[in-house]
Amino acid sequence: MGMLAKIRRLHLRDGLSIREVSRRTGLSRNTVREWLRQEGVTEPRYAKRERPSVVAPWAEQLEAALRADAHRPVRERRTAKALFEQIQALGYCGSYPRVVVWVRRWREAQAAAPRRAAFVPLAFELGEAFQFDWSCEYVFIGGLRRRLEVAHTKLAASRAFWLSAYPSQSHEMLFDAHARAFGAFGGVPRRGIYDNMKTAVDKVGVGKARAVNARFAAMCSHYLFEPEFCNRASGWEKGIVEKNVQDQRRTIWREAAEQRWPDLAHLNDWLASRCRQSWEDTAHPDWPLLTVADVLQDERAQLLPLAQRFDGYIEHPVRVSHTALIHFQRNRYSVPTAHVNAVLSLRIYPEELALIAEGGIEVARHPRCFERDQTRYDWRHYIDLVQTKPGALRNGAPFRVMPEALQRLQRHLLRHAGGDRVMAQVLAAVPIHGLDAVLVAAELALEAGRPSAEHVLNVLARLKEGTPKHVSTAALVLTLSEEPRADVDRYDRLRGGLQ
Repeated sequence: MGMLAKIRRLHLRDGLSIREVSRRTGLSRNTVREWLRQEGVTEPRYAKRERPSVVAPWAEQLEAALRADAHRPVRERRTAKALFEQIQALGYCGSYPRVVVWVRRWREAQAAAPRRAAFVPLAFELGEAFQFDWSCEYVFIGGLRRRLEVAHTKLAASRAFWLSAYPSQSHEMLFDAHARAFGAFGGVPRRGIYDNMKTAVDKVGVGKARAVNARFAAMCSHYLFEPEFCNRASGWEKGIVEKNVQDQRRTIWREAAEQRWPDLAHLNDWLASRCRQSWEDTAHPDWPLLTVADVLQDERAQLLPLAQRFDGYIEHPVRVSHTALIHFQRNRYSVPTAHVNAVLSLRIYPEELALIAEGGIEVARHPRCFERDQTRYDWRHYIDLVQTKPGALRNGAPFRVMPEALQRLQRHLLRHAGGDRVMAQVLAAVPIHGLDAVLVAAELALEAGRPSAEHVLNVLARLKEGTPKHVSTAALVLTLSEEPRADVDRYDRLRGGLQ
């Protein structure tokens, strides 16, 4: 536009010839003449000459490599030089700068491409629905940086949310997250909106058809809400909870990452208080004069009554080994030796493992371990076995976790011949009298200086019988019914009777 205006000024205003205008502007006389003849005042544009690039035959390979790198961490992405060497090995004969220019233009085109689609805003009635999603976060627990799976449950109307952290996304964690969230909300909405997570959906069908996991369906039936699943790769259909993941990662989890937590329970307690505080501090997006806590009070009246907590365990059959151990997730847990080689039912909870025998009888319960190659013993499971194999007490691994009083008693008894049998007799009293009573008896026997099984059992018997009750004599008053008389003749009468 500037050159056309200059030509018109030189020729029409200043009266210069076309030759002189051509000399001053550097354009050919034909170009000047053609521009002056056109009626418009728009500078003509000429099509750019298209030349076949030497990189064009390799464009498909370069684009595939760049798209693959877009899904990798930045430090693992290939440079233009690496791509140049890659296609050079395939037969590329051009120069390196041509590849650099092609890569730069491709990246600029990708950056300029529209990235956001249009969406319809959603509105929900009070008590109508909640949305659920998982996120991956990192915090320091027990001195180590650990990866945690965080369950986000958010009410679609009041925007109240609840966070619970777990080591994994397994079924028992999913059920526990729902129980905690519903307990915090004070009720259950009528619908739950999910993506197609594997713990809920066994198979994704055509359209909205889903093969729902049987255990997940049992939980939905227990709480009386209807599950609804998003279309494939359509996370915006539960955009409220998706945004909650981003918001809490910038606020709550930034604070959590700056602290050090002794265990997961302390972290979840802190998350609970932090969620309630956020309800009080956050204004509702639709009613700015009200907080999320205010709207939640109204929504609680529309929620379904909270049912009894769903027993959210996963059950697997396990076989007990000859060392009275069962294996689960590369860890071992003890059971009573009476169940060796038997098949038990293992009920998996988020924090505990329960072992059930036939008839629904619970035979063992252990805190769940999320490390690997660990063995969790309960020494009381092996008491019956050491009655017939008392020698196993000396180096038995389960008995290394006995209380300190019993370990000191064992060390004292094993110094003498037959001490292992004596210790087995003491341990046999634990199922009968209880662990607390045996510990007290062991302490008293150790204080006496020469403990023995008879001594411990004697103390247990006295503890079981208890101290005799003290009878008060203050209320007993003796009354004299016959007054004594001084009669010395009684002695003579007694003598006469003897003769």
